[in-house]
Amino acid sequence: MLLADWRGCFIDEACWMANLKKYDPRVDSLVMETRTAWDADVGELPDEDKTWLSQELHSSPEDATTILYERSHTGFTRTITCTPADIERLYQQKMGG
Repeated sequence: MLLADWRGCFIDEACWMANLKKYDPRVDSLVMETRTAWDADVGELPDEDKTWLSQELHSSPEDATTILYERSHTGFTRTITCTPADIERLYQQKMGG
């Protein structure tokens, strides 16, 4: 992107949205709501596991495989899609590995 195009990026929704698909500590400080989505490859999990996984994912969003920030009236909504890689990582951390 040329320097002249930089200012247009804030107006161009596609450019702005592309920046909201990765962890951003500045945007994350404005999160007012969190959501957890489940990748199709995750399969069925007990509710207790889903609750635990969701809490763990949102406690360290910088480690999430898939994250999306959406603008809301009061700030941002953070949606993390839990993937098999996230589950493996979190269970390894839980087991001390």
